[in-house]
Amino acid sequence: MTTFPGLLATMPLHAITEVYGEEGLRERFRLEVERFDPGARPRLNDAFALAADLHRDDRRTREPYLNHLLRVAIRLMHHYEVRDVDVVVAGLLHDSVEDHADELAPGADDPMPAALAVLSDRFGPRVAQLVEAVTNPVYDPSRDKHEQYREHVAESLDREPWARVIKLSDFTDNGVGVIHTVGPKVTSAATKYRPLVPVLRELVGRPDTPLSRLVKQHIMRQLDLAEERFRAILE
Repeated sequence: MTTFPGLLATMPLHAITEVYGEEGLRERFRLEVERFDPGARPRLNDAFALAADLHRDDRRTREPYLNHLLRVAIRLMHHYEVRDVDVVVAGLLHDSVEDHADELAPGADDPMPAALAVLSDRFGPRVAQLVEAVTNPVYDPSRDKHEQYREHVAESLDREPWARVIKLSDFTDNGVGVIHTVGPKVTSAATKYRPLVPVLRELVGRPDTPLSRLVKQHIMRQLDLAEERFRAILE
């Protein structure tokens, strides 16, 4: 088993990914979970186990997809100072219904609501509600997909303050982390995400977004950095 340095608890998440890969992110996740009350840890570990199983064969361009889910959850716990277990669980599972509804609810006539019902039974209705808020709907093929994506994000996050927090962690991983992507995905990601930056800035600044002032300032800086990277790629 790999012996990790003590600085793993403070290393940037993409640096952990580059140096130690999935194993390093799993260890960092374990360290963050240990900061929670012992009674909360089983739910966090159960959610991680389900995410790892559902996404076991999924990959991004350079890494297992599970790395993305781990970074989203770790960012919530460490950088955003979230101690709401439902929110972290939903962060781990935020792509589960969108990507694996059939596996969550095999044989269902309408897999997406059936998959959300499975999450509700296993982790509670609030987790299912948060996952639903960050799950992309089936888009109208006659309209621009990216435009529909932005409309969905603005509408669904308007009424779900904690879902905003999950989406911000997800977006940061995709946006700031765009420099860790290769191939055509670089341009397509920048094209998709750049117009979303002002939408997220407005949502972060709302009084009902449940984050501290310092965390909001940190996120604003991350959004600025993402926009700089999108601009460099596209212009």
